[in-house]
Amino acid sequence: MQFSDLIDTKKQGKALSEAQIHFWIEGYVKGWIPDYQVSALCMAIYFQGMNKQEIAWLCEAMLYSGEVMDLTEIAGKKADKHSTGGVGDKTSLALAPMVAACGGKIAKMSGRGLGHTGGTLDKAEAISGFQVSLGKERFIQQVNAIGLALIGQSKHFVPADQLLYALRDVSGTVDSLPLIATSIMSKKLAAGADTILLDVKYGSGAFMHTPKQAKELAMVMIELGKHFGKDTRAMITDMNQPLGNAIGNALEVKEAIATLQGHGPKDFVELCLCAGSIMLVQSELAKDRTQARAMLQDSITSGKALAKLKALCEWQGGDVKQIADPSLLPQAEYVIPILAKQEGYVSMLHALRLGQLAMRLGAGRNTKEDRIDSAVGIVLHKKAGSQVHIGESLAYVHTNRPLEDAWLHDFYEAYEFRKEKPTISPLIYEIIE
Repeated sequence: MQFSDLIDTKKQGKALSEAQIHFWIEGYVKGWIPDYQVSALCMAIYFQGMNKQEIAWLCEAMLYSGEVMDLTEIAGKKADKHSTGGVGDKTSLALAPMVAACGGKIAKMSGRGLGHTGGTLDKAEAISGFQVSLGKERFIQQVNAIGLALIGQSKHFVPADQLLYALRDVSGTVDSLPLIATSIMSKKLAAGADTILLDVKYGSGAFMHTPKQAKELAMVMIELGKHFGKDTRAMITDMNQPLGNAIGNALEVKEAIATLQGHGPKDFVELCLCAGSIMLVQSELAKDRTQARAMLQDSITSGKALAKLKALCEWQGGDVKQIADPSLLPQAEYVIPILAKQEGYVSMLHALRLGQLAMRLGAGRNTKEDRIDSAVGIVLHKKAGSQVHIGESLAYVHTNRPLEDAWLHDFYEAYEFRKEKPTISPLIYEIIE
């Protein structure tokens, strides 16, 4: 079998066979097939798509390209959650401790930043000493002991996705529905959880631009989850503006801590409460979402959720002092206020542009070899629907180098204003159970 035949087949819009897909994944993992050929196939898939059977075969091939975690030694239902990515999405850092504080078991495998979106592992590693590589025995021991663990992919788990994930980032094929769905679900399935909650985002800061596209992706992933016997549900959420106020790794850790202390941004808190409610129902720890929501709110007011975050850091080598005192997290050399030049109401705040601006500061990766600067980013003071007067602060920029005029120009371009107060779309568009 010649790999060029696979490229030609998909280029012509034809379906790949099960044998061809397994040849692709096995050959890429073992080094028989080079990056440039796989890039060509990914681009063909980007334009031509894949049918349901191809997607199922690809997910299966990726899933079994490495070990699959057996979590039967952990008592109770094991829950996992995944976001398709967005700007300012630090949800796992607050949500996992909240659910664990309510008795949930969170066995979470997370990824790194992809394109303009931040990765959970990059955020966690902003905490000094935090280790995301855990052996299977330690992973299981930790979840049994404190109810949660946060790990990255080792070379043993879904190695096919590790290779494809990095390649897609630099080959313009990030926002391909089949490649997104199989990437996410192969990791979720390999992590061994019993239940999966998907936060599928749409808008200018997401890979899916419309609610319709997001729902299409969600349904494909739910079908994959159910095919493998997992309770899989989804939320469709708005990412036309950043989630919360902080964009950038250490800054987002600070915001997650603030949320667990009871004073997080309204939109971010609502997302955590909604997602956590579904997860507790999936785990059979609450009879319905109303009861689950009350449990989650109590985990914050009682301090139990924050205690879980501290325990997570302690177990994984992180500096717990930075959780107790977030000012000890990485700090940028410059903190620069950006002042409004016009007044009115913010009618649009372009998440994608802000994510790209944060990346230009060093908060994200342009190539898979780039190193992330944990300290840099943006903290927003005005978001869509906010009233603004000339001279008021739109945001603070945290940077380790002076801001260039071009950067400032692009920042102002991320804001749109109008005289009348706009109607803001709800954060949570739909829940699919």
